[in-house]
This record gives sequence, structure tokens and C-alpha cells, in this order.
Amino acid sequence: MLFESHTDVVESTPTVAPAKARSKAGLTDTALKALKPQAKAYKVSDGKGLYVMVLPSGTKTFRLDYRLTGADGKTNRETLTIGRYEPDTKSRSQEQLDALDYGAVVSLADARALRDRASRQVKAGESPSKAKVQKRTENAEADTFGTWVQLYFEFKADPKSGDEQLADSTLELRKSVYRRLLEKPLGKKRLDEIKPLALAELFKTIKAERGPGPAVHARELALLVYRHAIGNGMPVVNPVDSIQRSSIATFKVRERNLNRREIKTFLDALQVTPTMPTLRMALNFMLLTMVRKGEFIGATWKEIDWERSTWTIPKERMKADREHIVPLSEQALDILTTLRSCFPSSQYLHPGRYDSDIPISNATLNRVIDAAVKVINDELAPDAEQFDSFSVHDLRRTASTRLNEAMFPEALVEACLAHQKKDQVAAAYNHAKHIGPRRALMQGWADMIGCWVKGESAREVIVATKAKIDAAAHDDSEIDL
Repeated sequence: MLFESHTDVVESTPTVAPAKARSKAGLTDTALKALKPQAKAYKVSDGKGLYVMVLPSGTKTFRLDYRLTGADGKTNRETLTIGRYEPDTKSRSQEQLDALDYGAVVSLADARALRDRASRQVKAGESPSKAKVQKRTENAEADTFGTWVQLYFEFKADPKSGDEQLADSTLELRKSVYRRLLEKPLGKKRLDEIKPLALAELFKTIKAERGPGPAVHARELALLVYRHAIGNGMPVVNPVDSIQRSSIATFKVRERNLNRREIKTFLDALQVTPTMPTLRMALNFMLLTMVRKGEFIGATWKEIDWERSTWTIPKERMKADREHIVPLSEQALDILTTLRSCFPSSQYLHPGRYDSDIPISNATLNRVIDAAVKVINDELAPDAEQFDSFSVHDLRRTASTRLNEAMFPEALVEACLAHQKKDQVAAAYNHAKHIGPRRALMQGWADMIGCWVKGESAREVIVATKAKIDAAAHDDSEIDL
């Protein structure tokens, strides 16, 4: 292997360097500043192979020529551009030099230190020029939006991220948004190449082609990816900060709950809604049991205890990651009995329409609600106020609001909803051995709905239910003593 420096010019035919450009000790800052551009590029040697190339544009770069003998025995000549000279550039510390890549703006002292590093690489059989290109390619890839998206996903999936870790469902949603909406237009672009106007136009296109929801999610993901990159030291400006969410779409906050008259209106309309009768029963069942949509969709018959009239939802399907026991009212048991008759061969309380081995889809029940609301509004007078639509989750909010409005114990209501423990009282009510008061409340809630559907007041039912709750609180018959 050979290491040599050369005096010929790479870019163009060399000219004679200005007189007194260098001394025996090499170049000085004063001499570098005095170098003037000429019609053709020329170079001035500093020593040990390092020289300055002065281009017609006035740019001055430190360079090093060397030869490497490859594995095939051939000797190849290469040129390394160590860096660009600008007057009054301060020299770096050794620690800063260790982290410095070739090609930056450097002082004369920095250039000599980098020359020595390059010489050591050449002697070791490495090509500093090729290593520089590879490093530049890696850095370019490291700066892309796609790379930082993956880093963001990895961070949000890592349990070590603590409170920053995302739920699996949320993470999968964001991965889908990136894959479908952002990967193609943004994935290979560097973070500093993506500008606000281009992003705003992209979100506008997504809204026009996919709808406002996907566009808002796309903006949210881009915003969070940039924040993650900036938080990890990337020197970029977040282009999404200047694009307001409201400029894409505005969504109403979903705080819908049905009053007692709306419950009757909805349940009456549900009975004549063109859909499967079992889906009507499913929505009734969810109103009666106050469960979340996912808890019902994934429910299996092995979770039902007919003898004790309970439904035990395993912790794996609960939001709070703890088992939840639902006392079943007589009305809920009647619905389950019918569903069992309709789906005798399925493990699910309500399987899919075409495959009994899978549950109904996540959107099915919301579609049934929308159809029932349409039935209601189609029968209204043209000048009448429209019946606002709602979601399956709003049935839980309805139960919570109506029961608290009737002044049932808040901790007991929270326990029936399987909410996180607010205090020790709620914790006591949520324990299986205190199921008596919850059973009384669940039956009372079903009876209240029955009164409202018939157009009657539920006042007497509420009073009677409170008495049953008090009695159940002192009844140890269901406690394992």
C-alpha cells in the first residue's frame, strides 16, 4: 500500500501560485487570506500532502491526494476534500474534532488535524473519501421523515417509554395513517425539505380524497414526528406548527347523552329500524349493562355465569386491565337467552353476519344507531329540531348521567361502569364480594329504562332501588365467609 501526495491540479490545469503564498513552515492564515482567485483553479501546498485549492469563484478548499492499493493489486488515486476555508474561523477542541466529519468549514489547524486523521486511515487501508460519501449517504437517510417516523413508532411502542408509550390500538392506527397517507409523499424527504405550504396542500388533498378525519390524523402524526425529532436534537423547524388543525376540519366534542325522553324515542325507533333483530337486542343489552363497545364485541358465552346471573369480562379485554363482573338484570338475561337461541354454534354473544367464528365488526353497532336516528328524523316535521346522532359509547355516558342525576352513590355508579378507582369507597364497591349493591343498581337501571319506554315516571323505581342498595350493602349472603 502506498501513500503519496501530489502537486497537480484535479479540477483544471494548474497555474503558478502567487508568490510568498507559503513559507517553509507551511501556510499561515495571513497567506490564506491573501490568495486571490484566477481564471483557472490553482493550488498551494501546505505540507504533508495537504494543499489549498483556490477556485475561480474564490472558494478555498483544503484537499488531500493519496493512492490506495486495492485487494486486486491495482493502485487507485483518490482526492479527499477535507473542508472549506473561511477567514477568522475558530479552531475546534480535540473533542469537537473527533466528532467532525470531512467537508465542513474548518480553520487551518482543523484542516491539518483532519489531514493527519485521513493519513492514518489510508495507512490502515481505508479510503477516507469513500467513507465520507458513505457517511453523507447515511446522514441523508437519517434525516428523512421516514426514518424519524420509524424511530417515533419504536419509542412509542417501548414499555421503557413509561407514560409516553402508546396503546397498541393507537399505535396501529398511526402506522396505518403513515403507510396509507404520508409514506409515499414524505417518506424519503429530509426533514428540512418539507415546507409548510407543501404540507398544507398535502393535507388538503387528503381531506378531498379521504375525508376530514384522515387529514386531521395525518397532520397530527406529522406534528408528533417532528416534535420527536426536535426533542432528540435535530436542528429543524416544525413545519406543522404553522398549520392549524381547524384549517383542516373542526369536530364537535362528543359529550352526548340521552335524556329519558330521547331514550324512549331512540328505543322506539330502533324497533322499526331495518336491520337484524339481534343487532337491536345488542344495543339494548349494551344500554342495560353499560359496557364499552369492544367489551361486548369480544364477549364469549364462557364468560356468562347463568347460575349467578353475572358476566365476567377478563382483564385482557378491559381498558383498566382488571377483571370486571357485570351483574345481569332480568331484562339483560332475557336478551342473552334470545341471542343464545339465535347463535347456538358460535362462541360469541353476537357473531359476524357471514361467519359465526368471528364477532361483529367494530363499526356495525354505530351504523345501526345512525339508521335508527335517520328513522327518527325522517318522521319529523320539516321545521322540527333534528334528533342529534350519537355513538355506542354515548350509551355509557347516558347511563352514568341519568344514574348520577337520580342521586345514586357516585362510587357505586363508577364501579358499575368499571371506571378507575377514585377513592377507597369506589374500590370497595368494585370488589366482587360487594356485588350486592351493584346488582341492585343494575336491576334498578333496567327498570328505569322500562318505565321511560312506557312513557311513565321512574321515580318509584328509583326510591325502591335505593332501598335495595342499602339492604344489599348489609347482606352477606353473596360473600364467601
